[in-house]
Amino acid sequence: MLKDFAKIQTFLMVIKEKSFSKASAKLGISQPAVTQQIKYIEDYLDTKIVERKKNGILLTKEGEDLFRIATKLERAIANSEKELLKIINKEFTFIMGSSFAIGNYVLPNYLSEIKKRINNEVYMNVALSAEIIDQLEDKKIDVALIESPIFRDGIIYREWVEDELVVFSNQPIQKQLKAQDLYNFDWICRDEQSHTRKLTSDVFEEMGVQCTSFNVLGVLASPTAIKESILHADKSGKPVVSIMSRHVIKNELENGTLFEAKLKNYKIERKFYIAYSKERKHDAFVESVVSYLLSLNKI
Repeated sequence: MLKDFAKIQTFLMVIKEKSFSKASAKLGISQPAVTQQIKYIEDYLDTKIVERKKNGILLTKEGEDLFRIATKLERAIANSEKELLKIINKEFTFIMGSSFAIGNYVLPNYLSEIKKRINNEVYMNVALSAEIIDQLEDKKIDVALIESPIFRDGIIYREWVEDELVVFSNQPIQKQLKAQDLYNFDWICRDEQSHTRKLTSDVFEEMGVQCTSFNVLGVLASPTAIKESILHADKSGKPVVSIMSRHVIKNELENGTLFEAKLKNYKIERKFYIAYSKERKHDAFVESVVSYLLSLNKI
């Protein structure tokens, strides 16, 4: 069984997440597959290792023993992987692809650490999520970070971090916005191909809001362009607003140059995803980068 460490990793993830379903989401495999792998371990050891409870899972005495062994094994493998990367130490360019919000406002904070971990240069392509997945399929990039779940065969998807879309403005506005409040602003909107636009449109439809009745000043293709347009908009008239990932406007909210509001009774949330080719599932460089990114529980 130790030769197939994937099953041990599944066991460790189940313990970490205290849930079979959450472990399946983190590992990018189905819940039945997680259950099957745990059953395989139990059959192999001829003993029960976990018990499902209403509030999570509970380790048996044998499960606790296995957990201690598996944790030591995981650390040993991680250390060995670092040594392996030192031995390989070949010159190449590792290319990461990401959608706009991630590539411009999240990933740059971690590129230097990624470079250290693989001891090689790291470059970045930024585009729409669908275009980034196309590049991954064409083997033009090594790892993708996307904000829209563009699922394709032959690619492994791992849930990464939470993101929230919020209304932001160049002027102070009320913190909770009702449907009728949205007609009192000038709008700069995201282009229709973006995932942000789709999520926003779905919520507006639930609220009974007609976007065609908004006073739209412009439709732009990137979050940076929208943010800059609102930052430099005239403050003598109506507030100029848009809806954007909180990651994009984090610094401006902190320094008071932009102002945030939320839709009353609605919260627009989504997951960021890490994606990579199944063919490179055991690639030491891909594994090192993905493991590091998954260790960043909160960004």
